[in-house]
Amino acid sequence: MKTDVKPDRRSRDNARVTITDLSQALNLTKGTVSRALNGYPDISETTRVRVIRAAQAMGYRPLSQAQAIKTGRSCSLGLVIELSEHDAHRPFLAEFLAGLTQAASKEGWTLTIATSECEGDTLGIMRDLVHNRKADGFILPRVLWNDRRIAFLERENTPYICYGRANNHQNTSYFDARSESSMSEAVAMLAGLGHKRIAYIGSASHYAYSHLRRDGYRAGLQSAGLDIDPALMIEELLCPEEAAKATRQLLSTNHPPTAILCATDMLARGVYDFANSIGLKIGSDLSVVGYDGSPEARAMWPRLATFSVDNRKAGAALGEMFIARVRNMDAPLQQELIAAEFCPGGSVGAPAKTPDALAQHMSRLLADHMSFD
Repeated sequence: MKTDVKPDRRSRDNARVTITDLSQALNLTKGTVSRALNGYPDISETTRVRVIRAAQAMGYRPLSQAQAIKTGRSCSLGLVIELSEHDAHRPFLAEFLAGLTQAASKEGWTLTIATSECEGDTLGIMRDLVHNRKADGFILPRVLWNDRRIAFLERENTPYICYGRANNHQNTSYFDARSESSMSEAVAMLAGLGHKRIAYIGSASHYAYSHLRRDGYRAGLQSAGLDIDPALMIEELLCPEEAAKATRQLLSTNHPPTAILCATDMLARGVYDFANSIGLKIGSDLSVVGYDGSPEARAMWPRLATFSVDNRKAGAALGEMFIARVRNMDAPLQQELIAAEFCPGGSVGAPAKTPDALAQHMSRLLADHMSFD
């Protein structure tokens, strides 16, 4: 049998390559080729990969409408992006989409992307995409703690994979980073440098990751033998401006923190904005740690210490998991956790001042910069 197939000249001349052409080139029956292309489990992995590679080399493209009618599948991953999100899913979206597309193309699938203005629109768009056979199911990014998309897709008996862990994650298939472990690691690192007052600035609680990162921060304090002080925790923040105001609140007390741990790099930017506006030195007067590994973090000065996840690899993993799920709906739930990578930066150092000395320093700085709002 042939193992390598040269590109078919007809693909360059716009003549459509058929399953018959593939079966003749591979010396396989048309039924075997068709079932391999559509991911049936009775076809071996070796044969399936061989057929897909030959199809790509020869320029085979199935008629999507006919294929959907025949198999009940569109061989398309669905992704609906809500534009109402405060950051429209930046900064991870571009790399995430690249990974998803890579995984889909590798298996001969496509990626169907739609946008919505709100959560209600999202559910309607999902329903339409499935009913019109434009998507076999969905990747769910930016998972919410109580995510209506999950409940809706369960009712519709539609496959999905979550990028994140919702409140009921034990009953869902997901891919996620252990961001709670990263927060605990950050607290341990700061405590090891001598910080005893470590604050936390968190995101809105409707995001699933907010719960995990806050819990990781609290667990880190307990492991380090530090008290959990509610006065050092400010949550429900969505933008740098809110984080800047929270930073001023935290540092204006009689016993301020010498370090601030932020749920996202975007919130860390707010900490920088406030500190820079009054002349507080990041990395010595105040240590800051973020999470996301965003390009913005690399551009901050001093460079922000943060935790990074390879979103391209995450997208590829989610695509592979989803396709495997569709091909075998009776398989157990797929649940994969990875570790985020710590990216050191100049925003972290041993405390240059005690909390009491920092409070006095802050009083002088604030007196000189009363114009900050």
